[in-house]
Amino acid sequence: MSVQNNLIHIQSFLPPHVTLVAVSKTKPVSDLYTAYNSGQRVFGENKIQEMTDKWIVLPKDIQWHMIGHVQTNKIKLMAEYVSLIHGVDSLNLLIEIDKEAKKKNRVIACLLQVYIATEETKFGLNETELYELLNSETFLSLTNIRIEGLMGMASYTTDKLQIEREFRYLKSIYDKLKIKHPDFKNLSMGMSGDFELAISCGSTMVRIGSRIFGDRK
Repeated sequence: MSVQNNLIHIQSFLPPHVTLVAVSKTKPVSDLYTAYNSGQRVFGENKIQEMTDKWIVLPKDIQWHMIGHVQTNKIKLMAEYVSLIHGVDSLNLLIEIDKEAKKKNRVIACLLQVYIATEETKFGLNETELYELLNSETFLSLTNIRIEGLMGMASYTTDKLQIEREFRYLKSIYDKLKIKHPDFKNLSMGMSGDFELAISCGSTMVRIGSRIFGDRK
């Protein structure tokens, strides 16, 4: 199917409260234009330089989400325009984002990444580290970042029960934190292979790439 038809098909599964992030990493600008002309306005990239190159040439009403692991030395490249940073996994990273946001006179929205998988290659805070970060004096002093919720990546496995357990665990943390942090509004979990399960577990934001743009080379 075409990018346009893929988008229409996926959107038919999405409840109104769920945001679709079209993961466009490695894809040419022409593919993004096709999605844009089909009504898509939220795109996700995992490399800051590639995202910046695309931001320069594409329409400025696009919301750019940084979904990959963030290198602190490249935050300045996206501070002017990034809409949401998904994978914030340390206080030091938040400090750097805050610093660069201040230079641009912006408040940058972020999601805290929680480690819910079994693979050691995945990033994220554990539950204890998450609470410690949110209650630290340094975090509370930051003025140019806004935490809007949590993000997590399930294990790379065909065991759907395991994936569901991981998603439900993340949702339980989110629900507890939302009581104290009513500004929380986004729970980013679910990708091309598991987004329907993620939505059933409470996701409000899904990151879908190959199901829209086709497999990556």
